[in-house]
Amino acid sequence: MKKILELISEEVMSAFEKAGYDKAAGKVSVSNRPDLCEYQCNGAMALAKALKTAPINIAGAVAENLKDSKVFSEVNAVMPGFINLNINPDFLSQYVAEMSGDDKFGFEPAAKPLKIMLDYGGPNVAKALHVGHLRSGVIGDAINRICKYMGHETISDIHLGDWGTPMGLIMHELSLRKPNLPYFDDSYTGEYPSEPPFTVADLEEIYPTASKKSKEDEEYKAKAQEATFKLQSGVRGYRALWNHIINVSVTDMRRIYDKLGVHFDLWNGESSVHDVIPGMVKYMKDGGYAYISEGALVVDVKEDTDTKEMPPCIILKSDGASLYNTTDLATIMVRKEKYNPDRFIYLTDKRQDLYFEQVFRCAHKTKLVSEDTNLAHVGFGTMNGKDGKPFKTRDGGVMRLESLMNDINEATYAKIKENRDMSEEDAKRISEIVGRAALRYGDLSNIPAKDYIFDMDRFISFEGNSGPYILYTIVRIKSILEKFVQTGKKVEDCVISGIDNASEKELMKELTYFSQTIESAYEELAPSKICAFIYDLANAFNSFYHETKILSEEDAAKQGSYIALINLTKKVLETCIGMLGFEAPERM
Repeated sequence: MKKILELISEEVMSAFEKAGYDKAAGKVSVSNRPDLCEYQCNGAMALAKALKTAPINIAGAVAENLKDSKVFSEVNAVMPGFINLNINPDFLSQYVAEMSGDDKFGFEPAAKPLKIMLDYGGPNVAKALHVGHLRSGVIGDAINRICKYMGHETISDIHLGDWGTPMGLIMHELSLRKPNLPYFDDSYTGEYPSEPPFTVADLEEIYPTASKKSKEDEEYKAKAQEATFKLQSGVRGYRALWNHIINVSVTDMRRIYDKLGVHFDLWNGESSVHDVIPGMVKYMKDGGYAYISEGALVVDVKEDTDTKEMPPCIILKSDGASLYNTTDLATIMVRKEKYNPDRFIYLTDKRQDLYFEQVFRCAHKTKLVSEDTNLAHVGFGTMNGKDGKPFKTRDGGVMRLESLMNDINEATYAKIKENRDMSEEDAKRISEIVGRAALRYGDLSNIPAKDYIFDMDRFISFEGNSGPYILYTIVRIKSILEKFVQTGKKVEDCVISGIDNASEKELMKELTYFSQTIESAYEELAPSKICAFIYDLANAFNSFYHETKILSEEDAAKQGSYIALINLTKKVLETCIGMLGFEAPERM
């Protein structure tokens, strides 16, 4: 099913061609002056310059050719040469009726489905997830869902930090606290304990303590580096201890990500490519891609068209140690060999833009991926407090992600209990659903690259541009449909049959933007596009609801049309929040 703007544009293009002009000038857009018209075409302005004629003459000729159009109810050529258009209500209602009969509301999935590898999350093992992990998780998860809705195959990977110095720090500190553990006994040959010698809370205390000590004590730091070397060299006890760290930490991460509604297909870490790095380095050397510069092994990635400094990509440091570059390139290589994706999408802090540009250029130059493999980085901004600085706890520390989620849920719970009469169990359950929507929508409604202010009151508000407002709108529609069914009628028997008032027309117009919104959100990797769409759609529905008697309408055909329209609205809203990673309760 073609998008509404495509159909409208085709009608105007035909009129341009009929008037003897280039039909390409007939492209139509949504009006930026809704007080004057619904849609507009500015093509006559551009044509006039080339043809050296007055644009109003071109616009007038085109408007004349559209006077009998069944697509438009009104067409006006206005100075200096704009074409103002209002859509025909019958054409609009027929289009929306066709949308309602399609499983995807007229959306056409990608003609050539791709295999897309998404890399988001990126937490370090043994460290508590904090608010800095929110954006990567929810933006990445939403983009993953959007890609799937587009018809693409996706593979998501959390890409854990599980192999570097932090592991050595934890192991060395543990060896000091519990020196009699068998993992530190080189002569031990038996089976290691199946239960870990620590809890997740222990790990979250051990790492910062060890990190602080290493910055103050050079000998301590050297011992931690030695432990890291033993782990990476395959020393049996250290590998067994590492497995415990991974299992304990990942189990807790899964629990928190599940509460947030963020999911991954793969839980791989840097460790998963450790063994392939030597082969990759040899390949880069043998292929003439990498060379020694100031003791380090590097690959030049600058291009003749560069207007800014582009440093070489360092593959190995002068002491032979690998870096994040090394691990990320090896990961790209392994993913290409194992899954052969057409596209890679990475989500990290936007301050890593230059880093990923280097890595991606290096991957292409060294032919780790083919020329037509798309490598994309979505850099996101920071979630800040009301002081404009990165969000902190009251005592100045970095807030845990789970603590933030709990605070949102508690605030939502208090609001629900204050205004609604329901059981404790229902209030708790609904507050978790609404709290997740508040947090995810509050983040996703911002353009990914922009910083934003975390405002609890705004996030949990049942009014304005918030997750709870969207959910409340859906619940309101559900309530109307339920009351309609209680009269003995069936929603599925209702059909959209016309337009009776301005608010109904506005609601239909908003619905028609569904397909182009999803495409735009995918192309720009911006879930915020969907948030903006459903906020406008929710506003349009609520205006229609307040201005229209739906359940008390006596004309059966008219009432049936209203019911079919709001049912479509509900389905579109539910589909969109599904892509954003949350759901609506039955009541609020």
